[in-house]
Amino acid sequence: MWIDTHCHLDAPEFGPNHALALDLRAQAAIENVALCVLQGVMASNFDTVRLLAQRTQDAYALGIHPLFVPRAQDGDLDLLDQALAQHRDDPRLVAVGEIGLDYFVPALQEPAMLARQQLFYRAQLKLAKKHGLPVILHVRRSADHVLKHLRAVAGPGGRWLGIAHAFNGSPQQAQAFIDLGLKLGFGGAMTFEAANQLRRLASSLPLEALVLETDAPDIPPHWLYTTAAQRAAGQAQGINSPVELPRIGAVLAGLRGVAVGEIEAATTRNALAALPRLQALAV
Repeated sequence: MWIDTHCHLDAPEFGPNHALALDLRAQAAIENVALCVLQGVMASNFDTVRLLAQRTQDAYALGIHPLFVPRAQDGDLDLLDQALAQHRDDPRLVAVGEIGLDYFVPALQEPAMLARQQLFYRAQLKLAKKHGLPVILHVRRSADHVLKHLRAVAGPGGRWLGIAHAFNGSPQQAQAFIDLGLKLGFGGAMTFEAANQLRRLASSLPLEALVLETDAPDIPPHWLYTTAAQRAAGQAQGINSPVELPRIGAVLAGLRGVAVGEIEAATTRNALAALPRLQALAV
């Protein structure tokens, strides 16, 4: 089976009442995508992702995404703490996520917002430790600072369970995440022939460190992507979904020169190790 370790099936691109998401999730099940991990991004969508995961019989994580920090209230961290406590016995709650740091969006680089991002990130790492949950990390152009806070909260010799989502750092940064116990998420960006560094990482890193993801509806693989000129001419952008995961896995198999079945088995095994609560659902 395949596991999509990162998707946002509650996103507006999937339409009202999640109708398109439910249809695509059913199609993905036919393609042997057995589990998806839906990501929380702000306090107001915690219940949405939890209930949607129940409908699709998937898993979910709860967290405050760095892109949503500007609209978050200080009390939202308390709401996250309360939600993690309230649903501690829910087998579908598998991680604190999506959390981390974003050093790509210009508005998030203002000094005050950088400080606020780091405050929210570090507080959520502490909540993950408090509740005994893995973390799912947003590391866009921020790997070194994400690692810095991981080490600080873990303490000397401390390790983590979880995933560095959409990893696109250096080999040295990759090894640093691996050394802390984390897996690295690869998805649609890896399918572009021009993504030379990313494809080198995907082909050379230890297979036991890799998991697969779609980040649906974002980061479409090359077969769904349309350029700005194509969109201006009326060609629609394809909507990324868990349906694409086996084909993304086949790209990884091609890059590594191994059978698709080997990638399927290994990345599923790695996902279960990164997010141990998935094991009870993967039956």
